[in-house]
Amino acid sequence: MISIKAHINNVALHHTIFDLPFAFMAAILAAGGQPSLHDLWWIALAITTGRAAAMAMDNLADLKYDSQQPRMGYRAMVKGEISRREAKIFIVSCLVLMVLAVLQLQPICIYLLPIAALPFLIYPYMKRITGWCHLFLGLAIAMAPAGGWVGVTGHIAVPMVMLCIAVALWIGAFDAMYGAQDEEFDRSQGLHSLAVTYGAAGAFRLSKAMHVICVVCFLTVGVMMQLHWPYFVGVGIAAGTLVYQHMIVSPTDFSRVTQRYFMRNGIVSVAIFVCTWLSFYF
Repeated sequence: MISIKAHINNVALHHTIFDLPFAFMAAILAAGGQPSLHDLWWIALAITTGRAAAMAMDNLADLKYDSQQPRMGYRAMVKGEISRREAKIFIVSCLVLMVLAVLQLQPICIYLLPIAALPFLIYPYMKRITGWCHLFLGLAIAMAPAGGWVGVTGHIAVPMVMLCIAVALWIGAFDAMYGAQDEEFDRSQGLHSLAVTYGAAGAFRLSKAMHVICVVCFLTVGVMMQLHWPYFVGVGIAAGTLVYQHMIVSPTDFSRVTQRYFMRNGIVSVAIFVCTWLSFYF
């Protein structure tokens, strides 16, 4: 019997907190503060199903590594709760739903979909090629605000590009920090990461630089869009969250790198999304 709970576990559905708020934020900005419920619904479905397919593909591609990594023992495919065949059926189903959702948005979206999907398709294999694989994950997540914006307006704009850069750097830097704890394992398997390439200390320094740049990009979006003060409060909350994250972990101490630490990054996306919405009412 197919276990819905196992599939939810396999794609870490709760991790949509990292991309969906930014997709909604982009839709709000693109629509001048008043996106239609029609657009928000189909954007949400497209982002959620696309991300689920991408996560399932990533877990399928990395199964041979995850099965040897104690930290990944909780995953449904590692535990044998989902077969390879079930995972493939799930991926195809999600992709079909994603395409149907994209077809409900601006006509250009379906033509841009292959470009938006490319980062998801190549990310699982980039850790076999380059230590900068974290930025490919960031780019994949950045397709959420890109989709939210284009789904509403049907065109690409400079503020949207700046927002996508900010999201890509935020996720890429965070992933590099989180993945640094696997430096020894990755090295033993011939996998790449910033920690493998530059050492954990180097990965942390690069992550700090990327987070500084991402905050600057978020601020630039606010200036370009002439947003009101609540937006900048949201960016301040996000910046404070990132500073705190860097304070409680170090290249020599990963004891506080837990699921709670992981999910705390959701404060960044939620704070900026909520404050973007509020900025149109002040």
